[in-house]
Amino acid sequence: MKVTAILPDELITEVQKYTEGKNITDSLQKALSEWVKLAKVKKLNEKLRNKPLEFSSQFSAEKISRINRTK
Repeated sequence: MKVTAILPDELITEVQKYTEGKNITDSLQKALSEWVKLAKVKKLNEKLRNKPLEFSSQFSAEKISRINRTK
């Protein structure tokens, strides 16, 4: 997608510095991709904070250990 955006030169310079992109487009793609990944992790952490994972009542470390040994 082609996009026109007005961004401060200092921001673009900093993005290029940290992403080490080949050009502005590559730098912005890297920065935005990384931002999306971090946003997804934050959202998942929030979900887990609200509803933590629970072990099944049939879970047993010994059972898992036996399963792992047979593989």
